[in-house]
Amino acid sequence: MQVKILDTTLRDGEQTPGVSLSVEQKVMIAEALDSLGVDIIEAGTAIASEGDFNAIKEISKRGFNAEICSFARIKKEDIDAAADAGADSIFMVAPSSDIHIKAKFPGKDRSFVLEESTKAVEYAKERGLIVEFGAEDASRADLDFVIELFKHAEEAGADRVTFADTVGVFSPEKMESTVRRIVSEIELPLAIHCHDDFGLATANTISGIKAGASEFHGTINGIGERAGNAAIEEVVIALEYLYGIKTKIRKEKIYNTSKLVERLTRIVVPPNKPVVGDNAFTHESGIHTSALFRDSTAYEPISPEVVGRRRVIVLGKHAGRASVEAIMNELGYRATPEQMKEILARIKEIGDKGKRVTDADVRTIIETVLQIKREKKVKLEDLAIFSGKNATPMASVKLKINGMEKVEAAVGVGPVDAAINAIRRAIKEFADIKLVSYHVDAITGGTDALVDVVVQLKKDNKIVTARGARTDIIMASVEAFIEGLNMLI
Repeated sequence: MQVKILDTTLRDGEQTPGVSLSVEQKVMIAEALDSLGVDIIEAGTAIASEGDFNAIKEISKRGFNAEICSFARIKKEDIDAAADAGADSIFMVAPSSDIHIKAKFPGKDRSFVLEESTKAVEYAKERGLIVEFGAEDASRADLDFVIELFKHAEEAGADRVTFADTVGVFSPEKMESTVRRIVSEIELPLAIHCHDDFGLATANTISGIKAGASEFHGTINGIGERAGNAAIEEVVIALEYLYGIKTKIRKEKIYNTSKLVERLTRIVVPPNKPVVGDNAFTHESGIHTSALFRDSTAYEPISPEVVGRRRVIVLGKHAGRASVEAIMNELGYRATPEQMKEILARIKEIGDKGKRVTDADVRTIIETVLQIKREKKVKLEDLAIFSGKNATPMASVKLKINGMEKVEAAVGVGPVDAAINAIRRAIKEFADIKLVSYHVDAITGGTDALVDVVVQLKKDNKIVTARGARTDIIMASVEAFIEGLNMLI
């Protein structure tokens, strides 16, 4: 069995409060979604704005393998906008619950919705569109009316129908029994559209598919209105690994697609998010990591490489000997039992203070205990920042790299960004370094607070974390970045 996926990241996902994507950003995400392997990309609502219309038009011209879809109401102008934008299909919704009918069509009843839906589907087919007809708020509607609505859409020429749990109030058991009844009475393929208001979007989606739905709607990272939509990455992995149900998704592209959506929407993925969260394949506990080194399946249900990730071992107060030995082997160092005991004690001491133990901290502790002096390959000789009310921030740096002086300047959206950009320009001949993440905490109060900056840097497939702590956030950031560089170069 293989199910189809309608990705609504660019429509329902963009309806997340605070998210607004440009045409160019929508095209970038659509390219990633097509490469990922989704079947249908709901690229926006053509009638909503000039930006949405242009985005759908641009995406439709790209010749993607995915079907390009526009959201639409049961209104002629919505259908015309979708067709004029060059969409392949529309996801046309009609209110099906009495709550929505009264709210959207005051003074009208169910018969009005049936009549308007029929006319809208027929018109959309005349305009040459594939029609996926959805019953909005179907989970709070009279199921007999939902089925009647689907039958009218079917007779009018609709290609697919969708049952929408618009406010996320269904349970998996209710979804299963409902879908079983619908597929027994409707010939058209059935899709399900779930929201996560009660944290059940993934479970409800899976229950619907098990019961006979052949398509589901979702978003990357589960973004969307209120608590969000079903997360495509969660549903896909659960379907395949727990139920043996396939999709066309290229799983190794999941993580990169997730990071792109996170970056462009600025909706941060929680660290404990399944599949794509920072902690999903990160281990600290000494007991766990010791077992992981013997058999990775001990504490990982799937290999991180499956979704385009890598395993991360972090050290803290729960660190064990096996974790430290793995890092020491990578560095080419050996320690006596007494030295190992001291290294572990110092690592745990940092963790007990509530601090994150970075790779740079661990390396410094190891080299201090083993009395190894390491010559830093990158040294900061000078840094100058230029910034003002109406001026673009600019930074100038002088670095000594392997004994050679290098001077570079760069601009940025702020002084920290400018300083980091200048350093990256200075070292580009030596290594292509990517800034994976940047985190800052004020350790003390006041305007002279000690600032703790932790960065993650990446070179090829190696990622390291490093820290800088100063009262000056720019210097703390530069210090952390250069410490990370010294570990990677």
